[in-house]
Amino acid sequence: MFQLLKHRLKDFSVEDGELYQRLRLTPEQLKILASEEITAETMPVQFREVLDNTEEEIITEKFNLTLFKSETVFVDERGQITAKEPVRAFYFEENPPSLKMLYIPSGEFWMGTEAEEIARLGEKYGVNWFKRESPRHLVKIAPFYLSQTPITQAQWLYIAQREDLKVERDLKPEPSYFKGSTNPVERVSWLDAVEFCQRLSKMTKKQYRLPSEAEWEYACRAGTTTPFHFGATLTSNLANYDARERFAKEPAGEYRSETTPVGQFPPNGFGLYDMHGNVWEWCQDDFQENYQGAPRDGSPRQEKSKKQQNQAKKALRGGSWCYYPNYCRSAYRYYYFRRDYVSSNYGFRVVCGAGRTL
Repeated sequence: MFQLLKHRLKDFSVEDGELYQRLRLTPEQLKILASEEITAETMPVQFREVLDNTEEEIITEKFNLTLFKSETVFVDERGQITAKEPVRAFYFEENPPSLKMLYIPSGEFWMGTEAEEIARLGEKYGVNWFKRESPRHLVKIAPFYLSQTPITQAQWLYIAQREDLKVERDLKPEPSYFKGSTNPVERVSWLDAVEFCQRLSKMTKKQYRLPSEAEWEYACRAGTTTPFHFGATLTSNLANYDARERFAKEPAGEYRSETTPVGQFPPNGFGLYDMHGNVWEWCQDDFQENYQGAPRDGSPRQEKSKKQQNQAKKALRGGSWCYYPNYCRSAYRYYYFRRDYVSSNYGFRVVCGAGRTL
């Protein structure tokens, strides 16, 4: 007799014997019938093709989403690839401006860095600012959509030149120092990024905004707990940063001294590109010195009054083309500058929370 499994199906055995990671979807959502002998831990190989086809068909039709397939990699402390895993993600596209929004499933993760690692980093680099990443704490994240890449110059240009969409401020159509339609837009302030989100919301009738720090780190990690979503270290084959300095035991690499077109390097487990390096990414949060009192639901930390918010320094994440690998870690927090500051290091990506959840 066939019945619907009542528990989550997350890991499945496949032909090569490795676990096949899937979206955190329940059988009820997938509407898959399975025999009683199938468990949450294993699935006979012959069911794999049926599951793939059924899941893709149901999700793409019901939610009007497209399936993205790729591969991510993991490296050891020497920067050597030790594993490759398939990436499957669902997205919808705003066209124009050709903006792919990837579904980020709900989940829990440990935000920040363990005390022992903070002490090690502090001793290695001779600074105490790693305390910003403490205390490490558990955060629950609701599902959301995140742009697959930092906003590109072409995407920015389309929205910036739409004066009919203006909400609060003018936007320079071509602010970037490094030119290229598929390069990330930079030299945009936090205020500019917010205006972009407001205009995009106005145009699409959806709710666009900047990610919170918690959402950004959760999306970057994609289930990993290592310093980088790629693993123990970073190499210039995996990201655009100043690889002349090493993080672990990897060889020194290339310093490109400019931004690169988005999507040139492998994605992470959620299908996101350029989470390490290329440009720092503005977050919604007003920067706080540590995680004492931080919300556990993934919401942004903001000052109570508008005056305080206007004066606050804003959080940035991810590192950039001219920063050393340590600054590109999943947990690293950067601030220093207020919401009107611009730099060829600073860009952003956007979140959509317009009731589009699986």
